[in-house]
Amino acid sequence: MHALNVPDPFDKYIFCDSNAEALEALQKRVAIHFPNASASFVVGSCDDKVEEICREIPRFSSKFRVLSFCFVDPNDISIKFSTIKRLADYLIDFLFLLALDMDANRAREAYLEPSNRKIDEFLGESDWRKRWEQFAKRDFRRFLAEEYAKRMATLEYLPLEFEKMKQVRADDNNRPLYRLALFSKHKLAYEYWDQVLKYSDPQLKFW
Repeated sequence: MHALNVPDPFDKYIFCDSNAEALEALQKRVAIHFPNASASFVVGSCDDKVEEICREIPRFSSKFRVLSFCFVDPNDISIKFSTIKRLADYLIDFLFLLALDMDANRAREAYLEPSNRKIDEFLGESDWRKRWEQFAKRDFRRFLAEEYAKRMATLEYLPLEFEKMKQVRADDNNRPLYRLALFSKHKLAYEYWDQVLKYSDPQLKFW
């Protein structure tokens, strides 16, 4: 709802969530509080519904340029890189919630098992375990964050240092939860991101 209430709103909003009940509630709230907003609601996993999402993105032309902003807000690291690669066919910036503490690090031993493909799909490749061994097993969270940044670079997104990924902690016991990472193909976006980092708070009230 906050995204619809900004001083300069987007021309089009696309909301995707696998929780049909929650999405229906959001649709009703948008209709009441922002009746003039152009909004689409896609029920299901973004991995399964990526083509439907793409169909909702306004078409661009030489006279009508479309810059999209995608906030990727999963509960864990289950989103597939193939989904991001498909969306990256459009002119689009991403803000990721990388669930490195609340999921990846907690389940590290399970994810390191060769039979577990969750991180394979998250990174879009399966050779990461070899690099993890070479990483000297220092910090699994940092390793995955840097690996993800490298994968985004293959889609021509500018590099993002680990220190520029905003850490967010729980406000009850100060435990780390996730990192917010911006990926863009234009350096101006990172200049804005640097300004955000200067005035943000690491606790959940950052939101």
